[in-house]
Amino acid sequence: MDIASIVGLLMCFGFMILGIVSGSQGVAALGNFYDTTSVLVTFGGSFMCSLLMTKDIPTFLANVKSFSLIMKKNVSNETEVIQQIISLSNVSRKEGLLALEEAAGNIEDEFLKKGLLLIVDGTDPELVRSIMETEQLAVEARHKNVIAFWENLASMGPAWGMIGTLIGLVNMLKKLSDISTVGPNMAVALITTFYGSVLANWIATPCATKLKANSTQEVMTRNIMVEGLLSIQAGENPRVIEEKLKSFLSPKERAAMSTGEGGEE
Repeated sequence: MDIASIVGLLMCFGFMILGIVSGSQGVAALGNFYDTTSVLVTFGGSFMCSLLMTKDIPTFLANVKSFSLIMKKNVSNETEVIQQIISLSNVSRKEGLLALEEAAGNIEDEFLKKGLLLIVDGTDPELVRSIMETEQLAVEARHKNVIAFWENLASMGPAWGMIGTLIGLVNMLKKLSDISTVGPNMAVALITTFYGSVLANWIATPCATKLKANSTQEVMTRNIMVEGLLSIQAGENPRVIEEKLKSFLSPKERAAMSTGEGGEE
């Protein structure tokens, strides 16, 4: 589980509740912030508008379910991948490329395993790069579609909140002769704007940003895999491969990375 996402979501909700109950009404004020019609207009309108912009219902449901992805810890670790590739390069240098077929059985990452088996089969390096980059582009495209869903939802929330507010204001003005109804009706009208802001800034925008960060990290990890595998296929020295792949890391990560595995020949 991604502790940062969970803590962030809970703390944002907690601060919002704190702001509501800190007034003179206390906990009783929570009742002022619930209105069924406002919920339906804001959340229902936002999600159905997002459905309208989505290819089909299964894709829409899959996009909604992608919210759970921000709760999962991103397992991509560039340093570990580099060390794994250096280890594979040492095996290849000592025993030849065919020895990597056995090593492929112990690799969990399907992308890395696929590339490794391609070079074991003697596939042309340019074809290996083309196959792996094509798969990577397809993954990026899927990621972008999911991220776009949450970005669109973030823009729909305030928009539908405003629509709900306008509906409430029209209904209020129709009964303006009864001054006692102005305050309650105005409060209900503003609640939809509140819901829209909550949907956009508490859920949709953070979700899109988190998924974008995870996608960027995954893409970089796969770039490391592609460059590493092609370097192994070219028969480059493990030390050279290590230095080449370290260029993907920040200076701090380079300093922290153990260089023990790159020393063998």
